[in-house]
Amino acid sequence: MIVGIGSDLANITRIEESIETFGDRFINRIFSDYEKMEMEKRKKVSPRRYASSVAKRFAVKEACSKALGTGLRRGTFWRDMEVVHLPSGKPIIRLSGGALEHAKKLTEGGEMVINVTMTDDYPWAQAFVMIEKI
Repeated sequence: MIVGIGSDLANITRIEESIETFGDRFINRIFSDYEKMEMEKRKKVSPRRYASSVAKRFAVKEACSKALGTGLRRGTFWRDMEVVHLPSGKPIIRLSGGALEHAKKLTEGGEMVINVTMTDDYPWAQAFVMIEKI
């Protein structure tokens, strides 16, 4: 049963401006060490690929907070939602802290699956998150 759906559209140009203006302060506030490591790989390709990678993950976190029904408040923080990839390349979300607690409430403590998809086409990055109780 679907218990939460969220979507977000992020402007990559706006993310580029945030990176330029705030640098590591912006990145460290939002992303885990694992996410930063993954995004650094894109930085080696080009600044645009790096910004696109940041924007996609930013959009996933926004979409997840919407699927949880909390937004980025009520104990749900940016780094409570970590975008990781399975060996196949499929993105998933690893929840912790307040985000995990809210997800458990949505699924009444039962098992859950969180489906994620993200894409980009400069200057836009888009993400969808669906939380299912199984």
